Amino acid sequence: GPGPAPDPDPRLHNADLAPAPAAERRWGTYSIFAMWMSDTHAISNYAFAASLFVIGLPAWEVFLSLLVGVLVLQWFMNRMGHAGHRTGVPFPVLARASWGIYGANIPALLRAVMAVAWYGIQTWLASKALVLLGIQVAPSLAGLDTGGFLGQTTLGWISFLVMWGLQALLLTRGMEFIRRVQDFATGPVVWVVMLALAGWLLVKAGGDISLTRSLTGLSAGEQFHQSAVAVALTVATFLTLALNYADFARFTPDHRSYRRGNLWGLPVNFTAFAVAAVLMTAGTVSVFGEAISDPVEVIHRIDNPWVTVIGAVSFMIATVGINVVANFVSPAYDFANLAPKYLDFKRGGMVTALLAIVVMPWKLYSSPVIIQYFLGALGAFLGPLVAVLLVDYYLIRRGRIDVDALFTADPGGAYHYRRGYNMRAVAAFVPSAAVCAVLALVPAFSAVAPFSWIVGLLLGGGLYYALSAHRREHGELAHEVLPSRVGAAQEGTSGERAEHAGLTEGS
Repeated sequence: GPGPAPDPDPRLHNADLAPAPAAERRWGTYSIFAMWMSDTHAISNYAFAASLFVIGLPAWEVFLSLLVGVLVLQWFMNRMGHAGHRTGVPFPVLARASWGIYGANIPALLRAVMAVAWYGIQTWLASKALVLLGIQVAPSLAGLDTGGFLGQTTLGWISFLVMWGLQALLLTRGMEFIRRVQDFATGPVVWVVMLALAGWLLVKAGGDISLTRSLTGLSAGEQFHQSAVAVALTVATFLTLALNYADFARFTPDHRSYRRGNLWGLPVNFTAFAVAAVLMTAGTVSVFGEAISDPVEVIHRIDNPWVTVIGAVSFMIATVGINVVANFVSPAYDFANLAPKYLDFKRGGMVTALLAIVVMPWKLYSSPVIIQYFLGALGAFLGPLVAVLLVDYYLIRRGRIDVDALFTADPGGAYHYRRGYNMRAVAAFVPSAAVCAVLALVPAFSAVAPFSWIVGLLLGGGLYYALSAHRREHGELAHEVLPSRVGAAQEGTSGERAEHAGLTEGS
């Protein structure tokens, strides 16, 4: 039989990066579904669906475009889910197979930078709702909502730090705690409020809502173009999660869990959410005489203190939800991967939270140049990053990954390549990311900018395949969870692991 488990290298390993043991695989179908609820029920997604309706796409066409987009996403998530479930390791560790044991920090840090920026922005957006709530409950607070420093009023700073602290408290308790919070709170709450608001608007509008009328009378050709853009942008929005989906799939008990969770969470739930957003926006045309695509503005217009309070609270919960799923879990692992000896999941998470204050998100958000160029360019990198991971796992290796070799710095290790870097991945990524960035950012290409990720995906994947073709393995793709002696060695200390993950009572 196999000898004693090899000692993983402390520069590459800690308990949070090791393969998830069976006892910790508690993310069933509902948890994955709730994760998607947490991630898709964002003000930004609501506004996106509503804006397509406002520019003149008939409601049925908005639904169809978003449905096609999420079906593409579902395909990506299922492919990434397979790799995450089988290896049991988070995204930065999985990336070691294609990028090399140290090279994996390249995609991990690119992903982390995007997450930190958005983590800060979402926290700040939630704090704006808290300001609204504070003034509604105690009007005297309005005096604090003036002056201030570094671009925030005194009340703004207090609200931002309160939201920041609340999230830090939630997030540093480990993945199992995160799962419980999203299962019961962040996912379902928004639905309840949305349905109540939609119901109120429908009653007020007397049911006068058309699903086939275009608000602006767009021509058929223009409708088709806008639909294609909507499909592309829907996918682009969630490609960040496609990249690090292994962070969640690693905790699923079987393949069915992530597949069913993806089915209910993406095509079913996201389309339903879009339907609610568009119906509400159509309702605002009848009720307020104009199309309002921002739900916070709708709540404001209703002018009822209870509605304001409930709306602000649910918006804050929704923002915390999306922040946890999309902008916290990934960088917590990404930073841990950088220095596993010193940073575990919780400390990596604290690094994320602290950096989110340093970047002064309100300044990022109020500058269209930064939002467009900085985050647009990073977004353009996602296509090639996702492509390298998928082509490596499916077409080059056929899913054959030596999990233990992901944790060894031995020069003879399977993923050591050249000094820990796979130059083929770098050579495929750099030119395709450059082309993508040009398409995404140069004004002359604005018509094709939403589709830049597709170019990056095909170019990055094609280049990587061509450069690595000689290393191709043949045979069938297997489905069983990959055995790992690193993981087995960990299971021996499951008490320590549970304590480490913040799962034991009273921790």
